[in-house]
Amino acid sequence: MKINIVAVGKIKEKYFTDAIAEYAKRLSRFCEFTILEVSEKSTETNITKKTEVESELLLAACKGTIVLLDRLGKTYSSPQLASLIDNISVSSSTISFVIGGSNGVSQKLKDASSYIISFGSITYPHQLFRVVLTEQIYRAFTINNSMPYHK
Repeated sequence: MKINIVAVGKIKEKYFTDAIAEYAKRLSRFCEFTILEVSEKSTETNITKKTEVESELLLAACKGTIVLLDRLGKTYSSPQLASLIDNISVSSSTISFVIGGSNGVSQKLKDASSYIISFGSITYPHQLFRVVLTEQIYRAFTINNSMPYHK
């Protein structure tokens, strides 16, 4: 199984990269885990154009089943996310979890997504959200493998 996180921009803070690296190391026993970063179009002044360009870059980087993270998506608990990953693995060897830019994603990317999920209606900083998502993916694998991590 291959799990990708496809996101806009780079993580700048070492404490975030360290946290992601720790969960990536833990995930290595369950799957091939990769983070693919596309460039943020910070010089683009037209927000709609910026969102469309970033979404095209995200879509081009995606492989397998696309799971878009969006605060307006369907809310999943940790066990439900574990079940989703398990169910997708039956028909696809790769899942791409997509985190859009600060202005969201285009309708084209939403339409290309097999699932649109939410971790709640609050807004997370994009860099912190990568840590949260990585931890939840790890948690999902521990749930699916009946490990005691999830309580």
